[in-house]
Amino acid sequence: MAESGDPAPFGAYEIRRRRDGLTIGGAGFHGPADAAGVVTVGYGLVPAARGHGYAAEALRALLGHARAHGASGVAGDADRENTASHRVMAAAGMRLVGEDERLRYYAVTWAGAAEAASS
Repeated sequence: MAESGDPAPFGAYEIRRRRDGLTIGGAGFHGPADAAGVVTVGYGLVPAARGHGYAAEALRALLGHARAHGASGVAGDADRENTASHRVMAAAGMRLVGEDERLRYYAVTWAGAAEAASS
């Protein structure tokens, strides 16, 4: 990535509505996996696209992508007041792992994911 500028496989992606191809948001990774093999995700939709399940669908796709590319887990966070984002992460299979005065932290891990990718 440092040499080519290509963040693949852990880069940013557009969220496009399947029925018409309209870009309705973005989702992706905040960079390569850390030393433990965990990647951090983020996502956002235009206001008109919220509440239709698009974010959860996109996040599930990111989780599958991360796992398929050897990540041992995925982390994400949202402001404490952002209950919609909390629901999105829970619906995608992430679990609440902590919180502080500002954020709630979610994660999902896969046993043996890093070992499977290196074999």
